[in-house]
Amino acid sequence: MDPTELIAHRPPFLLVDEIDEIVPGVSAAGHWTLTGEEWFFAGHFPGRPTLPGVLMVESLAQVGATAVLADPRYAGKLPLFGGIERARFRRQVVPGDRLDLELVVTQLSARAGKGLGRATVDGVVACEAQLLFVIVDAESS
Repeated sequence: MDPTELIAHRPPFLLVDEIDEIVPGVSAAGHWTLTGEEWFFAGHFPGRPTLPGVLMVESLAQVGATAVLADPRYAGKLPLFGGIERARFRRQVVPGDRLDLELVVTQLSARAGKGLGRATVDGVVACEAQLLFVIVDAESS
């Protein structure tokens, strides 16, 4: 599934290529293949391009947002970061890697939620984090 069917993100800040599996309000999995042409690689780091950890966390959040927004109760809503806890970066992600992303929603209410995210490359954990989010109206008032 094209993630833009559910989330508002667009290039250059769309950090997931496809949603591979989704259980509305419960979980989602997707992937992002890094070509080396992404805007951030030129400066992070010249001669040794590495995906910034903060963008790995953002890609997990985007996958998690699809799980929330696929639930009809959240139509017309926008999940926003409320916090990041226990983020750990276990391996570098470089051009040519396929980052497999999964997020399981652990708490969800009308106004907020939490999720556990994991990003892997070839089955090896690259990043794990607990994400906190608030849910607001998509249109500003």
